[in-house]
Amino acid sequence: MTKKDQLYDAFGELAYVLAMADGTIQPEELAQVKQILEQHPRGTDIQWSFDYEARSSRPVEEVYQKVIDACQEVGPDPEYPFLIELLEKVAAVHAGKSTEENQVISGFTADLIERFRKDLEAIE
Repeated sequence: MTKKDQLYDAFGELAYVLAMADGTIQPEELAQVKQILEQHPRGTDIQWSFDYEARSSRPVEEVYQKVIDACQEVGPDPEYPFLIELLEKVAAVHAGKSTEENQVISGFTADLIERFRKDLEAIE
């Protein structure tokens, strides 16, 4: 599996984590994910990863940790703004962005920045 493949798997997994932040995937969230991913060149791969996690019984925290690990492995990538936009749109579609969804988005960005910062410090 290439690093790009890992990244797109992580995107689907994180979209799943976000959709599950309030305990269940809302139909509006699922429709929004599908609509956004239809426009992405690797949307089918990202959607597959989302669907896989939705069918699995892994704890959301475990999936989240896998996402962070994969993103650290891949490192900085120009696709991250797409991911954040995806998360923001999915979070807003059902009754506005919840506190839990906001925590997923802000926690992800903070965790990722912290991981990258540690990598940089190790290099220096």
